[in-house]
Amino acid sequence: MRTSPAPRTWFITGASRGLGRAFAIAALERGDRVAAAARTISRHDFDERHGDRLLALTLDVTDRAAVFAAVETAVEHLGRLDIVVNNAGTMSMGMVEEFTEAEARAQFEVNFFGALWVGQAVLPHLRAQRAGHIVQVSSIAALGGFPSTGMYSASKFALEGMSEALAMEAAAFGVTVSIVQPGGYWTDLYTSMTATTPAEAYGPLRAELERQWAEGSIDSEPRLAAEALLKLVDSDEPPLRLLLGSMVYDLAFDISRRRMETWAGWEQVSRAAEHAVPAADATH
Repeated sequence: MRTSPAPRTWFITGASRGLGRAFAIAALERGDRVAAAARTISRHDFDERHGDRLLALTLDVTDRAAVFAAVETAVEHLGRLDIVVNNAGTMSMGMVEEFTEAEARAQFEVNFFGALWVGQAVLPHLRAQRAGHIVQVSSIAALGGFPSTGMYSASKFALEGMSEALAMEAAAFGVTVSIVQPGGYWTDLYTSMTATTPAEAYGPLRAELERQWAEGSIDSEPRLAAEALLKLVDSDEPPLRLLLGSMVYDLAFDISRRRMETWAGWEQVSRAAEHAVPAADATH
C-alpha cells in the first residue's frame, strides 16, 4: 500500500453523479487533486473547501477531440495525471432484436469508445512520466449476457477486451490498468437509462423478468465502492480485475465454474478440431 503522503492527481469521467461523484469526493477528501469531467458539471456540485484541487470539466466523452482537449486542460492546470478513472457510462435496456442501429451505436459510443478516447488521450502523458494507473469501470454485465441487457453487456465486454490488451501494452511504460466490475449501487443509472420499443413476441419473457425484479434487490452506497477504489489505487500490486460486492463475486465464480464444466464436457470435440500440419507449398 502507498506510504507516501504526497497527493496525486485524478482524471475522472462521469464525475457529476453516482459512482463517479463518490470517487471524486473520496479523492478530494484525502487531499488529492481531481479533474472531474461530465456532460454537465460545476464546481458548485462539490464542497467549495476543495479550492483549486478541483477542476470541473464539461465533457462529452463521445467527442474524441473534446476528450483530448480536456486531458490537456487537466494537465495544464493540475500539472500531471496519476490516476485515470473511465467511469462515464449509459445503459439501454431491450432485447437484442429490438435495437435500432442508432440505439446500438449509442450504447457503444459512451461505454466503449468514450473509454478508448480517454485512454488514447492520457497515455502519452503517463508514458512520458513512466507511471500512472488507468481504472476502467466495467459492470457485473461483463460477466455474462442476460436478457434485456445484451447490448449493455456487449459494450462492457468490448471495454474489457480492449482493456486487457491495453494493460499488456502499457505495462512496458510503468502504467497499470485495472478493470473494476461493480455490482449494484444506488446511482441514477437505472433512472436515467433508455429502452427499446418493446416487441410483442418478447412479452412473456419481459413479464417473467419483471416478476424476478419485483422480488427486489438491495443495492449498496457508492461510498463503499469509493473505499474499495482507494484500496485498489493504493496497492503496490493492483490486480487486472477487481470485483465489487458479494453478489458479483459469487456470480463470477458461478459463471466461471459453469463455463469450465461445459468446456470439460466438450473437450474431445475441441481437441479433435485441431491437428497441426505443415504450411502448404506456396509453389503449388
